[in-house]
Amino acid sequence: MSSKVMVVISTAEKDKALTGILYAKNAQKNKWIDDVRVIFFGPFENLLCKDDEVIQAASELLDFKTPIACKFLSDKSGTSDKLEELGFNVEYVGTLISDSIKAGYVPMVF
Repeated sequence: MSSKVMVVISTAEKDKALTGILYAKNAQKNKWIDDVRVIFFGPFENLLCKDDEVIQAASELLDFKTPIACKFLSDKSGTSDKLEELGFNVEYVGTLISDSIKAGYVPMVF
């Protein structure tokens, strides 16, 4: 059985967000987990658009699998274009999150 994790980063707390990014990056880089999905959600999307250190850390995830930001919330806060400029996918994630859990992904929420 393969190991699968879905890292959801939703916090606006910088230190907590950086911890989630670090775990997601290292889990992929070191192959600790077979499949890692990363989702950016709500308050984190706003932090990501304005903090250079967070932008740098999150951009390192692009070396692996491109994280997905929540389109509904980023459209609501006006950050969708900026997230796409930074290289992240912007999609509706409600069904993705639900389907991932049904498929056996363990959710880790930061």
